[in-house]
Amino acid sequence: MALTVDTRTATEYGVVRTFAQADFQFSTQQGSNLSTNPTTFTGSPSTGTNSGLLNNVGEGYVAVEMVFIQFAGFTFGKSASAYATPWHGYPGNNTSFLLGGHDTVTGVNNIQYTANFGNGVSGTIGLDEPIVFNRTTVANLTVPLNSTGGVANTYGGQHYPDLVGNLRVDQAWGLFQISGALHEVDASYNVLNTVAVPFGFQGIAAGAPNNLSEISGHPDSKVGGSVMAALQIKNIPWGAGDDFKIDASWAKGDTKNVISTSSASPNGFAMFGGSSSFGAYQSLGFGAVTDAVFLPAGGAGIFAGGDGSLHLTTAYGVRGAYNHNWDPYWSSSLFGSYSSVRYDGVAKALVCQVFTGARVTAPSIDYSCNPDFNVAQLGLVTRWTPVKNLTFSAEVMGFLLDQKFTGSAILTPTAPKPTARYDFRDQSAVSLNIRAQRNF
Repeated sequence: MALTVDTRTATEYGVVRTFAQADFQFSTQQGSNLSTNPTTFTGSPSTGTNSGLLNNVGEGYVAVEMVFIQFAGFTFGKSASAYATPWHGYPGNNTSFLLGGHDTVTGVNNIQYTANFGNGVSGTIGLDEPIVFNRTTVANLTVPLNSTGGVANTYGGQHYPDLVGNLRVDQAWGLFQISGALHEVDASYNVLNTVAVPFGFQGIAAGAPNNLSEISGHPDSKVGGSVMAALQIKNIPWGAGDDFKIDASWAKGDTKNVISTSSASPNGFAMFGGSSSFGAYQSLGFGAVTDAVFLPAGGAGIFAGGDGSLHLTTAYGVRGAYNHNWDPYWSSSLFGSYSSVRYDGVAKALVCQVFTGARVTAPSIDYSCNPDFNVAQLGLVTRWTPVKNLTFSAEVMGFLLDQKFTGSAILTPTAPKPTARYDFRDQSAVSLNIRAQRNF
């Protein structure tokens, strides 16, 4: 349940607005993990229940999506980024997981200023706090990818906020917007703890600093960024109120603005499937989501050859939807996206050198390593609105992970998967979303 407060007061300086939205949330499952072992559940928050489980009657929490003050063109608080489009990650979909571009529909801490130039032309510039929302991973390769592509996050501290802005044209025919962002990519240290403490024991997590970290130094920070172009076309003659929305994004060192959802930054993808290959237990596809990777200089063995500098990750994507009204009661949206993550030549060689040396056993003759990957999505949602402000909808979406490894190898994924031979293959999934929504 979302509760909003929106007040506006006329003053000699213009309208002063305050806005807040609180989401009252509850669940009977741990996020998307439907296979949680019941023995990990506990009785109540006071005895240690993970708030993500919400497994008992009455448990829940309040999430503050947005809360801000607007005055004389300025916005202060937690609001949509100046980089965002009006539709964020929802050009026509219900799902919160349509990738391919920016999404701050749940708000980000910021300060911004909007200037209206007349005739529907406006510009906004802002400062966004990036730590929680707009960082993916900086990978120190002395802490290698795990067997399913997971990466320890070794981002350093924040020195300055992201600088973001847009130029926008709103007209009767629709909207056109260009957005840009500058983002600091900062690594922690060259020397880190490389092995996670065994389950059930106390110790330092993989990627955490140790007593040699500070004196080891760190790579120089780099400035990454992203750009996005967005277009909405209204008044399409095929149906009253029909429209078409699309946005295209490119990022270097700012991958969250392409591989983005309204939640915290993703670490990557790991998907298993069947295999018909002789001797293979299953197939596996993964993709690590990073802003940059680096390998400190002076290493030995599989860690040799590093240049000690950050190699920024490139990403690009496009997403959009056509929204059609069949009549006043029924509507449908066809939506989709395509996004890619690319590593430069040096980064690719270093990632593969460390991953293959640390995680791969008995690779097949046709084994090859390539951390690049693509994600494609296609979906359809149909809505029925029998009375005003009450909508029932059903949405189906297909998801394809196009990974670039070939061959097979003996790997050791995390439990409950066994150490076995896995084929590297593309993976896919289908989701169904049913929703009843009441606005008042």
